[in-house]
Amino acid sequence: MSHIEQSQSAERHVLPDLVRAFAVIGIVLVNVAYFAYPGEVTYHDGGLKTGLDHAAYFGVNALFLFKAYTLFSFMFGAGLAYQMMSAERRGIPFGRRYFRRMLGLLLLGIAHVSVAFMGDILIVYAVLGCLLFLFRNKTVKSLMRWGIAFVIIQVLISLLLAAAFYAGETFSPEEMAASFDQMHQAFPHYHEVFGSGSFMETVIERWAGWGGFLIFALPIQGPGVLGFFLMGLAAVKSGVISNAEAPLWRKARLVYLPFGLMISLLAAYVIFTSENAMSAKAMLGMSLILIGSPFASIGYIGFLAKWAAAPKSALKTFLARGGTATLSIYLLQSLILAWVFNGYGLGLYGKIGAAGCIGIALITGLVTLIAMSLWRVQFARGPFEMILRRFTYWGRH
Repeated sequence: MSHIEQSQSAERHVLPDLVRAFAVIGIVLVNVAYFAYPGEVTYHDGGLKTGLDHAAYFGVNALFLFKAYTLFSFMFGAGLAYQMMSAERRGIPFGRRYFRRMLGLLLLGIAHVSVAFMGDILIVYAVLGCLLFLFRNKTVKSLMRWGIAFVIIQVLISLLLAAAFYAGETFSPEEMAASFDQMHQAFPHYHEVFGSGSFMETVIERWAGWGGFLIFALPIQGPGVLGFFLMGLAAVKSGVISNAEAPLWRKARLVYLPFGLMISLLAAYVIFTSENAMSAKAMLGMSLILIGSPFASIGYIGFLAKWAAAPKSALKTFLARGGTATLSIYLLQSLILAWVFNGYGLGLYGKIGAAGCIGIALITGLVTLIAMSLWRVQFARGPFEMILRRFTYWGRH
């Protein structure tokens, strides 16, 4: 029985797929800023001109920033557990195929950076996925302890970064100003290349900037990603992710979600009132986002669990089916947004405010989710899931 057939025949199996579908919509709402503007400052480079732009920017930061990737990472860890159980049922070796899968994910990530998006997460997932394998036999309690520890490390790193910015602004303001000026001097070049350059010019520019992106993003994202991998693995081992009526999910929506959103709203306000996206205040807001996101994310799962436990509906089945092809959705979103904003497509880079960008992202997310759900009616897996599986099994099923 395929995963989606399980989703259709047993409502409790719908929850993981609904979480994936929700996560991939949130991801595109966050990622669009990095397609449309320089990644260092995104909408602060002219994308916040109207009240609607500010409201959209605030809303995405409060509701989705780091939460969508939290859920995506959580379900990646859950995926490892599902793969382990499938290998055990079929009596096939797991380790070798798992690392081939990570290599395939790495290659997809490299292709993703080349043709679409500098902010690719698949490369990070492939590298940290190899570390995740080392935890595969840990108990649920041990996995949760390690997961929480890595998330705390992530928050501490972001707080240290905020402190470093504060120290620079306080004790070396001239040097900080000079660094910001140097950073801004590169923005016209970004607009020229991404806004009107050829396809090959954008490929070269993505890889030229990828190292800097990774140096800045990996210390902040990496520990949290690994932490949520471990929590996802624990969720499957404990059985809670396949039980939409587990007591945890009621507590999640009634306690964790309000707490997480309260912190996230405060954090979004701090970011919203920051004049510079690369400032101590903005970094403090980011740290608060990281503190609130785990609580809000588990709260989102709590609400999705309530829906999953409700009577079967066509909409729920449709969205869950799309949620079985989120790798394809994620990559297709990037291909569409790259075409919309880059010069070899519509060339809208830097020309649309935050509200317009987020609106385009929402349409893109819904269209790709609908398209993959329809695709899954005819095919066992999404197109990129097929490619990854072929690579993993070297052509064998």
